[in-house]
Amino acid sequence: MTAIHESPSLLRRLTAMLYDLLLVVAVVGVVNAAALGIQVKLLGSTDHALNPHLAQALIVTSVYGFFILFWIKSGQTLGMQAWRIKLVTFDGQQPSLRHALIRCLAATLSAACLGLGYLWCLFDSRGRYWHDYLSATELILLPKEPASA
Repeated sequence: MTAIHESPSLLRRLTAMLYDLLLVVAVVGVVNAAALGIQVKLLGSTDHALNPHLAQALIVTSVYGFFILFWIKSGQTLGMQAWRIKLVTFDGQQPSLRHALIRCLAATLSAACLGLGYLWCLFDSRGRYWHDYLSATELILLPKEPASA
């Protein structure tokens, strides 16, 4: 039998998302700048703009990669660490690559439905999103660390 953990509040989740958004924007910028540098310097292109399809693919890959790598490594992005939120499977284990990839794809679906998949946590008794159910993962609130003397 698995232990029931407290679900983080929507405000806590949104604040962690804001922290991560700042990091993701920086990662996307660096990846796209590197791709443009490769295109211009190494490939000798005279066009100083990325192909829109390539840029879009790099953005999606960067965003998914950011979350997937953090989730499979520790279950937490930097924003989640700051706000004591952790991603675990329904049985309390570390998410696998499969869990994390499905979660990213399903989160895109949750957002594409006018954000209804995210707002679902307000009505769900366990505080879960649509993509929690689709990926068999959930966000839990970690206890506060005891103050050291």
